[in-house]
Amino acid sequence: MARHERQSFWLRYVSPFMILVSMMDTKASAVTHYSIPEEMEERAVVANLASDLGLDVRTLYERKMRIDAVANKKYIDINKDTGELFILEKIDREFLCPLRTTTSCFLKLDAAIENPIRMFNIEVEILDINDNAPHFRRETMHLDISESSPTGERFSLNNAVDPDVGANSVKDYHLSPSEHFAIEIQTGRDGSKFADLILKTHLDREAQAVHRLVLTAVDGGVPARSGTANIVVRVLDINDNAPSFNKDGYKVDLMENSPIGSLVIKVNATDRDEGSNSETIYSYSLYTSEKTQNTFSLNPDSGEIRVKEMINYEYLKIYDMEIIATDKSPNPLSGQCKVTILVTDMNDNHPEISIKSFQSPIKENAAIDTVIAVISVSDTDSGDNGIVDLKIPASMPFKLRESSDNYFELLISEPLDREKVPEYEITFTVTDRGSPPLSDNETMTLELLDVNDNVPKFPQSFYTIRVMENNAPGALLDSLTAYDPDLHENQYLVYFIIEREIANTSMSMLFSINPENGKLYALKTFDYEIEKEFLFHIEARDSGVPPLSSNVTVHIIIVDQNDNTPVIVSPWRAHGSVVEEKIPRSTDKGSLVSKVIAIDGDSVLNSRITYQFLQVTDATLFSLDQYNGEIRTMRMFSYRDPRLQRLVVVAKDNGEPALSATVTIKLSTVETAVKAYSDMTEVPLEYDIFSDLNLYLVIGLGSVSFLLLITILVTIVLKCQKPKSSKAAPPCRNSVISERNSTIADSTLVSNDAYWYSLFLAETRKGKLVVRQPAPKGSRYIVSSLPRSTGLTETSDSAPSTLQV
Repeated sequence: MARHERQSFWLRYVSPFMILVSMMDTKASAVTHYSIPEEMEERAVVANLASDLGLDVRTLYERKMRIDAVANKKYIDINKDTGELFILEKIDREFLCPLRTTTSCFLKLDAAIENPIRMFNIEVEILDINDNAPHFRRETMHLDISESSPTGERFSLNNAVDPDVGANSVKDYHLSPSEHFAIEIQTGRDGSKFADLILKTHLDREAQAVHRLVLTAVDGGVPARSGTANIVVRVLDINDNAPSFNKDGYKVDLMENSPIGSLVIKVNATDRDEGSNSETIYSYSLYTSEKTQNTFSLNPDSGEIRVKEMINYEYLKIYDMEIIATDKSPNPLSGQCKVTILVTDMNDNHPEISIKSFQSPIKENAAIDTVIAVISVSDTDSGDNGIVDLKIPASMPFKLRESSDNYFELLISEPLDREKVPEYEITFTVTDRGSPPLSDNETMTLELLDVNDNVPKFPQSFYTIRVMENNAPGALLDSLTAYDPDLHENQYLVYFIIEREIANTSMSMLFSINPENGKLYALKTFDYEIEKEFLFHIEARDSGVPPLSSNVTVHIIIVDQNDNTPVIVSPWRAHGSVVEEKIPRSTDKGSLVSKVIAIDGDSVLNSRITYQFLQVTDATLFSLDQYNGEIRTMRMFSYRDPRLQRLVVVAKDNGEPALSATVTIKLSTVETAVKAYSDMTEVPLEYDIFSDLNLYLVIGLGSVSFLLLITILVTIVLKCQKPKSSKAAPPCRNSVISERNSTIADSTLVSNDAYWYSLFLAETRKGKLVVRQPAPKGSRYIVSSLPRSTGLTETSDSAPSTLQV
């Protein structure tokens, strides 16, 4: 309850009683009466009991004043300091006085005080306030009303209750808006209110099977309180609707030869009634033929129509039937519909294919559009089921051409190649246009005959074959096998060497090839120093008509073998293998004594020469450069050194195994002074008979002679550089070498200008060979051989370049 409500109750009920008590004599009445509203707050003051009873407030504590409840819970107590009665616990009138036989509710108290002992009776009336809303014992009320009930019929409803009393109890009822129902309020003998439900209009279950209403109860309090209950009205069905199909007639397409038991159609009739009034049974009417009833079965409960016998389109194309649906009411109602079954022709005949003519094998070079076979197709069905299409795999080099009705020709559409595909498995597939389509196929094998259309092919376009010199005659060099993808005689190959002459020598005299397998053989022993390489062609030819051929280039490279011993060409040895040299004893340290030059007819590593001392009289006197063969003094001669020095030098090549040659050099030391004049003149005993001037004269004469010899040799060399082949050694060189050194065998000569260079250098090992280039017109040439100790003096009108050796 709100605070202002409690204050209004206090002013209305408690204050008049307090005024009444104060006007009365305390001794004239034994009961003190108070009136208070229920639900007052705790600690709220009811009245000043001490003042109403005429007691001194200051003595209440000493006189032990107390309040006792009579047969009730203690809700009110007294404040001994002020003498006021106050609410100890909230008071609920409906709990305190649950019986509604009377509207009055009292709380009886006894007040006691001592010194002297006195008892006071106190009566507190609890006044009702509207603190409870009306409520129904059942929140939802269910009513079953038949749709055949007449209007104005009454139906009892549960009433609402309110714990409050008097004006705060239930006073009125209200019903939610409804076109079918209304309420009428009744009053009982005890003053309670209740309502009856009145049917205003006829009910139709098929239109609305359930009606939901709300009943509201309102009390008379201020402000008013209310409570609601739901009313659910279920309309009971009567059989007032006949079963009905959603269509008056049905048309169904059914394929012939449908399996027995397959579903044709399921008819469904609906009844707006419920229960047994809506349950239907299906049956054929009397208008359905006996043949139709024997062909199709009807399920009376589900309405399913299924195939009962085999259906043949050619026998009967249309079936008509009438179906009746009846409900199960005691007074049944029924509805009917018509079903028409149209039998559809089924594609039940497979197309057929027949090969009328077939040509196999054929040559692989057959022309495009050549007819290979004639094919016939047929189908006994009609319409689209009898129209057929013939196909072959798209990846094949063939095509189909329709020649007449249901006749096709197989033609070549692309060039054929037996080497790629030797035969074809051609599958003809014929398909009708039915739904689903049916098909058949036939396979034939087409074999291709070979023609000579492939040139023999070598795995390589160029063969390089390395042959070690000194090979055995008839040795196998390599196998040059070509491949021809043709068959039989078109595949049989013959190999031969294409004739070519080199230096008046035919290739067939040097090499031989097996005509059947292409194995190449050497017919002679090759010498690298004479023949270094050969270049020729080998042809492979098949046996077809006409024959086809191809050739390949063969490059034979002769590989050098260490089969030539080094030949020492310097120092010069006229007879035997001992060279005698003279050297002044006054030769300085590091002076060139001699130079050993060896040449080797081999090549590369086999021709690289190194020099070593094999024997030496005094190892501390001479040194030998292992690469250029120069022998130099390591110190000056002393008088204790022998006059004769013997040096044995070995020249060794770098082959495996290594070959070598040796030369023995005997050095004789001579004095520089002439002893014959020692007694006649006062010259030193060690005077060298070869003065510097004499030595220059000797060297000059030798140089002029050597220049003449060089001029002759150069002329001969230039003329000998025009032979037929650069492979063979020029014969003129042999003649030159034989003139220079008859002891060197012709077989050891090589066509290498390094030989001549070495030879020239050997002859001038103690000087320099200077060859001037041609000078302009009017200039002169000077070729001189100068001692090593002197510088090179050039005399020329111009400044020509020099070649120093």
